[in-house]
Amino acid sequence: MKGFKYLFEIEKKPHKGLLTVEWLILGYLVLTLLLILFGYTKLQNPESLIWGRARVVALTCAVWAVYRMIPCRFTHLCRISLQLLLLAWWYPDTYELNKLFPNLDHIFASYEQSVFGCQPALLFSQHITNIVFSELMYLGYMSYYPLVGVVTLYYFFRRSSEFDRTVFVILGSFFLYYLVFVFLPVTGPQYYYLAVGMDNIANGIFPNVNDYFVTHMEALPMGGNSDGFLYQSFIDGHTAGERPTAAFPSSHVGICTVLMLLAWRARSRRLTLFILPFFILMTLATVYIRAHYLIDVFAGWVSAVLFYAICQTFWTKAKRTY
Repeated sequence: MKGFKYLFEIEKKPHKGLLTVEWLILGYLVLTLLLILFGYTKLQNPESLIWGRARVVALTCAVWAVYRMIPCRFTHLCRISLQLLLLAWWYPDTYELNKLFPNLDHIFASYEQSVFGCQPALLFSQHITNIVFSELMYLGYMSYYPLVGVVTLYYFFRRSSEFDRTVFVILGSFFLYYLVFVFLPVTGPQYYYLAVGMDNIANGIFPNVNDYFVTHMEALPMGGNSDGFLYQSFIDGHTAGERPTAAFPSSHVGICTVLMLLAWRARSRRLTLFILPFFILMTLATVYIRAHYLIDVFAGWVSAVLFYAICQTFWTKAKRTY
């Protein structure tokens, strides 16, 4: 009860303007809006993209207004939670924008072949079909957004003084990945393999599909044992929300690496040990289910460290001048 009252205790010095996180979202919104206007005639539904951004602004202003009326930790959390929930809207948005640029899967698949001498995303799930292993892979992959929630709430309740910084790092990393996905269109094995034909892939031939994915969203069946409960559960959600976008680097691996770094920063052994098995499963699962090339995983690790450092540095500079 004491903790519940603390959530709704009116703050003595409420934050009057937008949060740094909200300025971050608006910055990304304006940048991509300029891209929409620049490529207006080439996009299929530019009006819906613009109105979608208008709704994001309206929702952000609405929760800000609620906070101004009732400035407490709960309404502060609501402001943050809205932006985290909107990630599900921003992700498919990258597919609409990267249609302006040529697809690059043939380059990445060719590089994958030259580095590993095969296509790991093609062979991994074919060689390990055990249902327990398959279900573990899907458990790891489906833990993506729940892990974001766990780390966010941990900082909110246990390290409140670093809560805003933590959310800024998480959301900042997401939007840096989204910018890469917009300007570097790579769909990943599940889409590219089907588009060019499995015979070509098996023979090490990787044609350029040009603008094929502008009008096609068909994908291969996911790797793994189709009899599994988690496999079937994942397919139901995947069909509705997935798009041929966001393969390089793997944001699943990257964001989970960022979460591991935040757990390390918190010096919480329990939080780190909780995330670690999901982090390992996630790393394997991205290739196992054919969502990513193996090189996407390595790029996810490297980019995560870079994005983490960029966001931490930007936060520090922003707070000095805010």
